[in-house]
Amino acid sequence: MKITATILMLLFITVSCKKQETVYEATWESLEKVNPAPEWFKDAKFGIYFHWGTYSTPAYANEWYPRHMYQTGTREFEHHSQTYGHPNEWPYHYFVTGAKNKQGSFVQFAPKLKSEGGAFDPDEWADLFAKSGARFAGPVAEHHDGFSMWNSEVNPWNAQNYGAKTDLVKTLADAIRARNMKLILSMHHAYNFTGFYEHAPKYTEPELQLFYGQLPKNEAEKVWLDKHKEIIDKFKPDIIWQDFNLTALSKQVLLDFLAYYYNSAKKWNKEVVTTYKDALNTKVAMLDYERGGPKDIVDQYWLTDDALSNSSWCFTEGISYYTPKQVLHSFIDRVSKNGNLLLNISPRADGSIPLEQREILLCMGDWLSKYGEAIYNTRAWKVYGEGPTQMGSGHHHLEGGSFGDPIAGTAQDIRFTRSKDYKTLYAIMLGWPSNNTLELRSLAKNNLNKNSIKSAQLLIPNGNIELTFRFEESDSVFSFQLPEIITEEMAYVIKMELN
Repeated sequence: MKITATILMLLFITVSCKKQETVYEATWESLEKVNPAPEWFKDAKFGIYFHWGTYSTPAYANEWYPRHMYQTGTREFEHHSQTYGHPNEWPYHYFVTGAKNKQGSFVQFAPKLKSEGGAFDPDEWADLFAKSGARFAGPVAEHHDGFSMWNSEVNPWNAQNYGAKTDLVKTLADAIRARNMKLILSMHHAYNFTGFYEHAPKYTEPELQLFYGQLPKNEAEKVWLDKHKEIIDKFKPDIIWQDFNLTALSKQVLLDFLAYYYNSAKKWNKEVVTTYKDALNTKVAMLDYERGGPKDIVDQYWLTDDALSNSSWCFTEGISYYTPKQVLHSFIDRVSKNGNLLLNISPRADGSIPLEQREILLCMGDWLSKYGEAIYNTRAWKVYGEGPTQMGSGHHHLEGGSFGDPIAGTAQDIRFTRSKDYKTLYAIMLGWPSNNTLELRSLAKNNLNKNSIKSAQLLIPNGNIELTFRFEESDSVFSFQLPEIITEEMAYVIKMELN
């Protein structure tokens, strides 16, 4: 009797476990059952990543230096030839292994931890990201150049073997997670073996063929997949962000990656995000718009990657920056359309973050610390906003949309967000109305009548100000009377409680 009961109990446990364990197969049909936009991601809104790697060492032109230095006639080729030598004699991988330039100075990507007398302090970085209001953060784990920023067994060209002699991804991941931020790792190396180094010399040594993306396609794709499995197993990232040219990979390799990631996340008992610019779809991953975003609300949640600089993603001498207002206003616009922002910063090769970049991030954090309730955990309302300033290109990376600069709005520009339960509506003013009166024309058009708004407040840091408002039926306008401007802000928030 006891034996039968035990067997039944074991059978019950086995069946229960099988029910809970949804295993994704490496097929579109199976993977389209995932949730590509978990609730935590929709709530998070803002993340930071950074183009920091071997390509930061020349600090010239941009992060595509390794490609362009091999193209005769480019400014990178001229610069490289004059500073280091002809690229065939002073190849890009010397920035990894270390070599002397023409002036006799030793050059290598070798950031040193502050605790060892260097300039790189992962805890300082993570503190800065947290103060900026970011809810997720992390490094470019590998760019097109083929250098892995982690201690890799798949790729000998990595930060543990050369230069820093440290697993840079791990040091940053630990610091970021210690501050309760989610971890994002970005992977850009689909382009490494599909065109990035097409002008570099052809090598016969297997290790150099690996670095310069010159392995046969099936071997290169295996390395691509193995690198992803390695970062998944080592770091359990909450987000894996993908750059372009996934279209050049075999579909089965992409499906194998997605299945491995989503099945791993099931074991970790957490929901994860992976993004794409091409080759995938919105049922299996999240669409990313580079330096852009849609012109209007999109039902499918989305992400944009943008940078503090319009001249380069990595640090270069003479790098230029957007204003804090441009960055913040375009961020607010994206949130009003169901989007998140992944903002790039550009640390120097030694691991120091330039003051101008810190200041922009701290401006963002200052505003979010006061008015974040209108951003975090919100959703798009029925319309994204009103006013003359159009933001967003309407295209993602491979649909031909021009990459747009972030734009600062005007006093006539409003963006809306709402609480998840539809009980609170936020009107974010991108400037202060000249006559201290805010007129909103898009509310009445969207099912709000004169009895819909219970109360309205102007959010201010030390307690809010109740506002009087009226509904002018003839013009279908809600008119809010504002006080004299109290404090200069980059944007102002009116909070409306709805009936």
